[in-house]
Amino acid sequence: MFDRILDFFKKTDTPSDPMKYLIAGLGNMGSEYDNTRHNIGFNVLDLLAKDAGVHFNNDTLGDLTEIKFKGRTLILLKPSTYMNRSGKAVKYWADKHKIGSENLLIIVDDMHLDLGKMRLRDKGSDGGHNGLKDIQEKFGHNNYIRLRMGIGKDFHPSQQVNYVLGKWKKEEQDAVDIMVEKAARAVKNFTTIGLKLTMDGLNR
Repeated sequence: MFDRILDFFKKTDTPSDPMKYLIAGLGNMGSEYDNTRHNIGFNVLDLLAKDAGVHFNNDTLGDLTEIKFKGRTLILLKPSTYMNRSGKAVKYWADKHKIGSENLLIIVDDMHLDLGKMRLRDKGSDGGHNGLKDIQEKFGHNNYIRLRMGIGKDFHPSQQVNYVLGKWKKEEQDAVDIMVEKAARAVKNFTTIGLKLTMDGLNR
């Protein structure tokens, strides 16, 4: 009985801050993964941090930094757990800062979308993405916001792993840069004008 009372107060003790957001870009740590298709979530966070003049610091289960934007606090997380265990890091920092699913945004690559296309959704399946699959498992639901960034599907069926872990081609880089800039703006829009308006503008 006493344990149940303690659990109740742990859950209700401190309400979530509606002005605080956790933005998690998924990818793999290590220089060998720099500029690879699977790491485009890291690229978006790097741009946000650069524009704000802040740097990432290594912390528990990931590299983190914070930026301030129009009264909001955005905690930027690059999990160090590798893609397949992204949920462990995201859950840890969401719990630590008491950030609910409505203020959690996951940025991932999506080979089912053409290069340059993006989709913002408030829930949905993992779509075969191992990072999203682990997040869903750790949270116990799929009602979290995700920004899917198209990387295309220009590979033979047996070459999927090599493709997503491969580096961008020179002729793709301009399209990648434009998409990353749009994604960074979408993150800021999400925290200010809200999910619906951001979805309406981005998903058209």
